[in-house]
Amino acid sequence: MAVDADPGAAAPADASARPPDPGRRRWWQALRGAVRAFRNDDATDRAASLTFYGILSLFPGAIALFSLLGVFGSYPETADALLSIVGDLAPSAVDALTEPIGDVTRAAGTAGAFLGIGTLAAIWAASGYVGAFARASSAIHGVEEGRPLWSMRLRQLLVTVVLLVMAALVAIGLVVSGSLAAAVGDAIGAGATAVHAWSVAKWPALVLIVIVMLAILFSWAPGPDAKGFRWITPGSAFAVLVVIVASAGFEVYVANLGSYSATYGSLGGVIVFLLWLWIANCGLLLGLELDAELDAARAGAGRGG
Repeated sequence: MAVDADPGAAAPADASARPPDPGRRRWWQALRGAVRAFRNDDATDRAASLTFYGILSLFPGAIALFSLLGVFGSYPETADALLSIVGDLAPSAVDALTEPIGDVTRAAGTAGAFLGIGTLAAIWAASGYVGAFARASSAIHGVEEGRPLWSMRLRQLLVTVVLLVMAALVAIGLVVSGSLAAAVGDAIGAGATAVHAWSVAKWPALVLIVIVMLAILFSWAPGPDAKGFRWITPGSAFAVLVVIVASAGFEVYVANLGSYSATYGSLGGVIVFLLWLWIANCGLLLGLELDAELDAARAGAGRGG
């Protein structure tokens, strides 16, 4: 005898009719909210402000780095390595920087004086970037800055010094390669095997330093109600991914479609660098927006805008 199916019994669910994974849906909603908030918060204008402060701190930082390598490096290997990096970043600037870099790296006494001046100027200028990033982060997270002015400035300078030291380590790691790495290895008595090991091991070390730098920025900046230091956040990881993808796309555009050298002449390399720095700062701010969306979702509260 046939048994009628219980009308109240649940029918097997069709896999295609299943609701999406709530975790995946939450991430997608947070990403859409971050992009929407990025537009509503005028983040591109904030990125332009960060780009200005970044350029302002770049030149004294470069002077300090050149001077440091002039004190501890060896001429002409140091100058050649620096000019090689400049040639990769801004080929049009090589001729203008050849003589200044040679002068700074050739004389240790002159390099020592420039090292002190450049370091102080770099700390002052870079603190402007850190302060601007903190203000942008507080605005994005909707946090009022409640720290006393003296405490905020002291922390800002401390964070700036730490970030500058780490940035110098990254720059030195990039510079000490090839013939300069071999010269340094000979000077300290390291063999060819040690130099080769350095050329391989430095890359994961540099990536780790950059991750820690972003962790410091993303954890310290949002004001007194921040959740404390976090080694990595979804926003910082997403920011790195955005910067890498955007940089690769921008490089392809410049190589195949861009005509900056024809339009701007010797300033073409500078224009390209400015645009890349602006794109990188947009990526960082988009990462901040994503963190703010996820924090609001965990708290069960939406963000305005």
